[in-house]
Amino acid sequence: MRLSVRLLVVIFTLLLNVPALAQEESETGVFYGGIITGDINNANPRSVYYFDGLRGDVISINLQALSGDLDPVLTVMDSGGSVLYSADDTDGSRNVFIDVLTIPQSARYFVIVGRFGYALGSTRGQFQLDVQRIGVSSAPGSALRYGDSVINTIDNMTPQVYYSFRAERGDIVNIKMQRNSGDLDPYLQVVDSNAFVIADNDDVPGSGLDAEIIGLLIERSGTYIVKATRYGEVAGISTGQFILTVEEADNSGLGNSPQAAIPITFNEVITGELTMRSFTQYYRFEAFQNDLISVRMERGRGGLDAFLVIADANLQELTSDDDSGGGQNAKIESFLIPADGTYYILATRFDRDTGTTAGTYDIELQSLGNAFDGVPADVQRISYGTSVTGRIDEVTPEVRFAFWGVQGDAITVSLNRGDGNLDPLVQIQDSAGNVVREDDDGGGGKNARIARYELPTTGIYYVRATRYGGDTGDPNTRGSFILVLARVFR
Repeated sequence: MRLSVRLLVVIFTLLLNVPALAQEESETGVFYGGIITGDINNANPRSVYYFDGLRGDVISINLQALSGDLDPVLTVMDSGGSVLYSADDTDGSRNVFIDVLTIPQSARYFVIVGRFGYALGSTRGQFQLDVQRIGVSSAPGSALRYGDSVINTIDNMTPQVYYSFRAERGDIVNIKMQRNSGDLDPYLQVVDSNAFVIADNDDVPGSGLDAEIIGLLIERSGTYIVKATRYGEVAGISTGQFILTVEEADNSGLGNSPQAAIPITFNEVITGELTMRSFTQYYRFEAFQNDLISVRMERGRGGLDAFLVIADANLQELTSDDDSGGGQNAKIESFLIPADGTYYILATRFDRDTGTTAGTYDIELQSLGNAFDGVPADVQRISYGTSVTGRIDEVTPEVRFAFWGVQGDAITVSLNRGDGNLDPLVQIQDSAGNVVREDDDGGGGKNARIARYELPTTGIYYVRATRYGGDTGDPNTRGSFILVLARVFR
């Protein structure tokens, strides 16, 4: 025997105290797929590492001596001090290899690397620790990760099998349950932590009897239960083997798609990051017709060339900007909301999918109030593309309309007679009521038309519909009219 009974007792006592001691010492995390190196010597006869395992994780651990005469010892323990595995030598080698270890519960676990004899030992040297997740147990209750597939059986003794998965807000998840044998008619449910069924599916058209839940948007971070069963559940009659797969969909993650857009409120600054792979972040806000808003996007670390887009609820892009914020920053100034509803902000980069810049940024949505604040209540609001009718007579010798215009917009205003002997006259006025353009007969006949007037500033403008009051003819003409306000594009 290599150790006396007394020495075995000493070592066992040391091992039982490892979790408590590990928390007093500086803990080091080891992650699946990561490799850690360290040294064992008289001053440091052991090193303690932790990892967070999920129930059903199947892992392997490889501990190798890299230098010196180190005779390594490996122990895996749970947070309560119970030993899951302990070994000295594997297959005649000083190295230790655990080819398969199934994690019993979702919890934190400790890997203790020491030397034979620990503090009483004499070997020393450098080691390498490699912890790998090689799969997941198909046993009911296992916690699945994105990309996992498990195989199990539904029969009359076990008509339902449960698994869990952890998801973050904004994740988009695809779950598939495919029949592998028998006459099984798969049925899937996803249940949240409050025991509410948030999604279910029986048959996918065109795929036989397989079940799948595609594009499940996670509204709240937490653990979710997958219930794999059969049509009719306990009362069902079909049996057979199935393959269950849980996958993360493309563009999954908060902000990576319109479905998982990040809510943003007025005057809130949010920091984000664009990468070569994820080059657009989506934000969502609610607004009312004629709200006036501004959005700024300022780059932080990296060489991002910011580009902004505002889109409606159907993702129809309404306006965009590249460098109005100065330098390579983007800013959309004084945008008029066309209708009540949901809108999206796309924070992206110049050239979007073919662009080459990336980095962090700050984005802010600002409310500038209602565009028609200050406009008299009896003045009708109109917008580009509007056609309205009215009447000019002794009781109503003029009618005014207000619209919001953007600097550089080229507009055309037409005022045509409908009936009567009306001789139309149309004016465009600025926000102070000053006449900036006027026409009497530019529309042919006695119709009025102002063609391609370019707005000098952004703001409120008025259209005044009235009648010609010149020296010749009847200054008191009357009749109906049709007014058209249009934006003209080159």
